[in-house]
Amino acid sequence: MRPRNVPAPPGAPDRKWQTASMTTHKNLLGGPEPTYLPENEEAYRLLDEGSLTPAEVAAKHPTFSLAWAVLAEDAFEAGRVVESYAYARTGYHRGLDQLRRAGWKGHGPIPWDHRANRGFLRCLAALARAAGAIDEKDETERCRQFLQDSSAEAYTELMR
Repeated sequence: MRPRNVPAPPGAPDRKWQTASMTTHKNLLGGPEPTYLPENEEAYRLLDEGSLTPAEVAAKHPTFSLAWAVLAEDAFEAGRVVESYAYARTGYHRGLDQLRRAGWKGHGPIPWDHRANRGFLRCLAALARAAGAIDEKDETERCRQFLQDSSAEAYTELMR
């Protein structure tokens, strides 16, 4: 094979098309489309305005993973690791239920840039952290890998 910038000899086929067609970032293997969770404007409003605590928001909107993520993160920061684990696991499972209802088949992208996906992704990161703190090595690695496979951007942001 000749170097890229060397022209083909006279009569040889021009193969520029081979590299030109490879500049696309489309999944050529036909992987699943990204999954976008539904928004819950009332839950966001309640959490943002602070009229209810995260626990009250979780009780009022139990499928809203962001409330569970906030609870898990706050508990972890306060040294309540087992409580953090329980909150993160609850939000994670609520998020899995919603992902399945949104058409997710157990794998594929869950974009971090979609606001409604962030609660689930934060729960997944919180679960990895809490599992690591209680020496659940297998679960820690599974959660970290799941997060990285679902959203490299979320992994970079959350697993620093």
